[in-house]
Amino acid sequence: MSDAGPDAPWLVVVDPQNVFASADSAWGSPMFPAAFANIRRLAAAAGERVLVTRWLPTADRSTAWGDYFAAWPFADRPADDPLYDLVPEAQGLSPHPTLDLPTFGKWGAVERALRLENGGRSARVVLTGVATDCCVISTALAAADAGAHVTIAADACAGSDPDHHAAALEIMALYAPQLSVADTDAALSVLTA
Repeated sequence: MSDAGPDAPWLVVVDPQNVFASADSAWGSPMFPAAFANIRRLAAAAGERVLVTRWLPTADRSTAWGDYFAAWPFADRPADDPLYDLVPEAQGLSPHPTLDLPTFGKWGAVERALRLENGGRSARVVLTGVATDCCVISTALAAADAGAHVTIAADACAGSDPDHHAAALEIMALYAPQLSVADTDAALSVLTA
């Protein structure tokens, strides 16, 4: 159960995993530590209204995902490989099970979870996570298509690099009013309104 009313916004933390955080990973974001400090602030304000996702390498290799893993062979590992674990700091952010998917976008699973928590209604969300230019933007654009109200906490997102991060934020800002790009302080106001 949520710790606020059914219309209270939720925090969604996209893929805070070792594969995207570690400096030793080909997909490690140099922006992750700073973004995660802001994610922790947002999670403290959201209380039980936090959902965390994970990307897992379980897609069907007979599809274009086969080409994807051929291009990124280091990532073609079993889903239970520690590379796909949440970073230690992310464990315990949410009382809810992680939403584990083999897709960049996580909106479908997030929306289903929110509807379960909110008696069939969709909630407003603050979106954070990694990578801004991949899984975050894929989730945000699907949310916009679904008619959700989403605040992207820009400084609580980590891109593959600063230029790609900025480009993704610029694209997401074009989707107003469904998507709005803000900083953590403004996103805290959304979560606590």
